[in-house]
Amino acid sequence: MGKLLYSVTMSLDGFIAGPGGDMSWLTPRIGPNPEVDALIGRIGALLVGNRTFRGDDPHRGTAKEGKPFGGGWEGPQFVLTHNPPDDPAPGITFVGDLRGGVAAAKAAAGDRYVNVLGASTARQCLEAGLLDEIFVCVAPVLLGDGVRLFDHPGGTDIGLERLGVTQAPLATTIWMRVVPDGRPS
Repeated sequence: MGKLLYSVTMSLDGFIAGPGGDMSWLTPRIGPNPEVDALIGRIGALLVGNRTFRGDDPHRGTAKEGKPFGGGWEGPQFVLTHNPPDDPAPGITFVGDLRGGVAAAKAAAGDRYVNVLGASTARQCLEAGLLDEIFVCVAPVLLGDGVRLFDHPGGTDIGLERLGVTQAPLATTIWMRVVPDGRPS
């Protein structure tokens, strides 16, 4: 079965969204990135946090609005929420618990990645020992405030092992494996 992957773009100072969840900074600052394009082709399902699902779309006001990766990906989406909407969204399954959502997304993804979207959902997956890898695209901008890549005050260290680093014209990507015992091999 596939792996659970948290893929995210962050500012150089560690924010994945600006104040109030603003994502308007994102698309003009990452540029074309072959590593991201290759990753999108390896995703079999999405596990999306409720705040991310209902949040600010970096493609707002364009033809790409509301489409995963700006329309670059299609497939099963699972939204983790205790309050599903009264009118279900087409192609989206709402799940009420983390382990059930992960299991459903992994089954739908087959041998491909389940991509986790949302910092809070990724943190929950890390805490539960469910997250396998993290793919971070570092954009050349300092936001100064917003939603952090990983916010867990008082939490324990999460060990990571670097699998690869690549550079695109505007951004650098870092691919890491979560190390269960906290120490890289």
